[in-house]
Amino acid sequence: MARMHARRRGKSCSVRPYRKEAPAWSNTDVKAIEKIILELRKEGASSSKIGLILRDRHGVPDVKLATGKRIGDILKENKVATEIPEDLRNLMSKALGLRKHLSENKKDLHNKRQLQLVESKVRRLVKYYTGSKKLPKEFVYKPENAEILLSR
Repeated sequence: MARMHARRRGKSCSVRPYRKEAPAWSNTDVKAIEKIILELRKEGASSSKIGLILRDRHGVPDVKLATGKRIGDILKENKVATEIPEDLRNLMSKALGLRKHLSENKKDLHNKRQLQLVESKVRRLVKYYTGSKKLPKEFVYKPENAEILLSR
């Protein structure tokens, strides 16, 4: 498959093995896993970071196989999920960093182009999330308001 903004193909990545149930050696205690997820969220970890910690420290290779629910669903059930989805939040913070860099280095044409590409990805994701009702219909990405949104 081709890359989004470059007309070339990327490296082939490894794929997780196909499984319908958790491996026998893994931690499958649902209550304990949910408790760990909520504790990590209170500490400020994102859902991807929670997944990595569960995999590396607690022996849970796949939360969905162990609990039957995804990390985001568990966070929503306990009302500790973020307003803005994590992938959109990461792209918005990347765009803010690029804007800060460009305010100091006005002639940096390569990063000016990267800012355009990142902001087009942000707009595309906003369109998707407003259509799937994960964000309100009136949500619009504006660089001036992005810093305020990310501070919440």
